[in-house]
Amino acid sequence: MRKSFIASIAAAVAMGFGLAATAQAAKITATSWGGAYTAAQQKAYGANWSMGGNDNINWVNYNGGLGEVRTQVTSGTVTWDIVDVLPSDARVGCDEGLFKPLDRSKFKPAPDGTSMDDDIMVDLPNDCVVPQIMWSYMAFTKKGVYSGEQPSTIADFFDVKKFPGKRGIHTWPNALIEMALVADGVAPKDVYDVMSSDGGIDRAFKKLDAIKAQSVFWSSGAKPLELVNSGEVAMADAYNGRVGAAILDEGADFIPIWDGQVLQTEWWVMLNGAPHEKEAMDFLVHASTTESQARMAKFINYGPLRKSGLEMVKSNEPWYHTGVDIMPQMPNRAAVMGRTIIANPDWWADNGDAVTERYTAWMGQKG
Repeated sequence: MRKSFIASIAAAVAMGFGLAATAQAAKITATSWGGAYTAAQQKAYGANWSMGGNDNINWVNYNGGLGEVRTQVTSGTVTWDIVDVLPSDARVGCDEGLFKPLDRSKFKPAPDGTSMDDDIMVDLPNDCVVPQIMWSYMAFTKKGVYSGEQPSTIADFFDVKKFPGKRGIHTWPNALIEMALVADGVAPKDVYDVMSSDGGIDRAFKKLDAIKAQSVFWSSGAKPLELVNSGEVAMADAYNGRVGAAILDEGADFIPIWDGQVLQTEWWVMLNGAPHEKEAMDFLVHASTTESQARMAKFINYGPLRKSGLEMVKSNEPWYHTGVDIMPQMPNRAAVMGRTIIANPDWWADNGDAVTERYTAWMGQKG
């Protein structure tokens, strides 16, 4: 009898370990960029996910690119389930079979019945992606830098005679090329046509030459705010999320320059061979709903990629978690879209290497 009882206990313990192992195995791995962005994802998506919330998500940070993704998929040892990617990587990764095409019928429509894919503010890159957010490269200055008239256009950013002082700019050409052309008079909608034309890139670099002698280069997202705050530069370009967060959370006296901003997108994708495909798909469906997209804006000033998400934020202001109106810091709000450039990742995929090589050489030249 005693032996039978002990055997039963042992079997129960073994079964318990088996259940625990199964539960642990269902913990998805979500890979993103870290910092305030991932913290916002955890609050907006993870906290209210029905399949265990953040306790059932292993959040991992990475630096972008497809290197680790390729290694995992090609070796057959996939440990990541989903990853937050830029549109260029979303396109390449889907084409190479690194990411899994997703059943679009599983995603939730907008409150008015519009399908998710028809509710997105840009063209859908492919069937591998799930919409995330929109963010931008933008210029900004600080109150008190200039008396009287304040810079308000991207042309002002490039005009060191009218608005003297150094300029903080980043160490890669993406967005700066587009900004330079708009500052030189090109309409935002025509920027990529000009960039593809004979002499278009020459024209952009000629405009960049106007601030070359006054340029201070940055590569870390926090740096342009430090440069402007310290007075080392009069204006800088920056990620809109950094500038907006400083204004919303800290009351910083920055002056955003929305004219000529370059709008970018972020997407979720699922790795081909994801170990927890079912759970990962459930999370992607949850994270891409209108409500989840809007909830992201409670914690960071990136715009929902879904039109209905942005409308939900707009219709329920003040929306930000501190009770502040977030819409003036939303990069994809209607008021600024007319003078906004929507980034074309295909153009950069085809031409980026040559332009980057030229820009790197340009940075090393004397102004």
